Amino acid sequence: MPQPSKSEPLQTRPTGRHGPNGPGRRRIEGEIPVPRLINWLSIGALPVLAFFAYRAADRGDTLVTGSLVTAASLLLLNALAYLVLRRPTMHRRTFIVLIALLFVYVATAALEDGSAIIWLFAYPPIIFYISTPRIGILSCALGLTALAALFSPLGDTLFNTPYSDSFRLMMINVLAFEMVSCYLLDLSRRRSKASLLTLAAEHEYAAKHDVMTGLTNRREGLVRLEGEYQRYLRNRQAFSVILMDIDLFKGINDTFGHHAGDALIVMVADKLREGCRRIDIVSRWGGEEFLAILPETRVDEATHMAERIRAAVASSSIELDGTPVAASISAGVASIHGAESTSRLLQRADEALYTAKATGRNQVCSGNVPSQDSA
Repeated sequence: MPQPSKSEPLQTRPTGRHGPNGPGRRRIEGEIPVPRLINWLSIGALPVLAFFAYRAADRGDTLVTGSLVTAASLLLLNALAYLVLRRPTMHRRTFIVLIALLFVYVATAALEDGSAIIWLFAYPPIIFYISTPRIGILSCALGLTALAALFSPLGDTLFNTPYSDSFRLMMINVLAFEMVSCYLLDLSRRRSKASLLTLAAEHEYAAKHDVMTGLTNRREGLVRLEGEYQRYLRNRQAFSVILMDIDLFKGINDTFGHHAGDALIVMVADKLREGCRRIDIVSRWGGEEFLAILPETRVDEATHMAERIRAAVASSSIELDGTPVAASISAGVASIHGAESTSRLLQRADEALYTAKATGRNQVCSGNVPSQDSA
């Protein structure tokens, strides 16, 4: 079990269900979400495309003007479609296709006397950030192959581009170097992110769970109890709690040592976990005290469950230097009633536990239903 850290847990947030890294992934606090980055890039491209469209119109080149205006319009429509539909996968794929087509057009049309082709250097960092490494590698490989074809004799025949031989050689080599660099940097970023998310998950687990038993700790138990209480207020589905305590625990520690007491706590936690359902919340409430929160469970059902757990503990033991050491538990059960608070609910469970202790231990008692006045 991971040890709790004294440092603050790393802040993370869930990504969209269809994010580029798959469903259920989380992003680090401060990391730019892919849809937001795409929209920023789309909006940032609008004035650039409008400027060069204006220059082309001023020269009387209506084909270039229309092409750039169309590209700007499609980028804007893609951004607006995401704001309405909230479909990040379609949003991302459409953006990749649009910028790929735009870069192909810029290169083949040799805009601005061929100098506009340097915009291709913006493609690798964008594609690696907004897509998966596999898509990034494939896109860059296809792009580099297309550029080499454009610079070939066949490309000269088809497009008659004005690029010099030295420029072509330099462009291909520098772009290939940038693509490899972007891949390595993106790989390092993703590995660092994965390590940070793993560390964040360990910190989050340690903050919410008891190290010895693996059960949720008291703080998390209170959070879960409040959540169940709010659900009760919404739908009036009653829930119950079981407050349990190991009988004569101090005597066990004094007689056999604290390591025996720890082993008994773990054994009781295991029996409690086994005796509860998957929907139940089980917490280590104190040193030898445990709390179980049972959603949609009446007091008679909770009492039956507590009795089953009590019997399981009573019939079990731990082995200590060849000597079996057994323990028993007492339990108090209470079910939410009316408009009473969680504090009052826990108080009634604690009173029932005290009754079980005072009347002989190793038994289960249920709390009295509060009167209208006390509720």
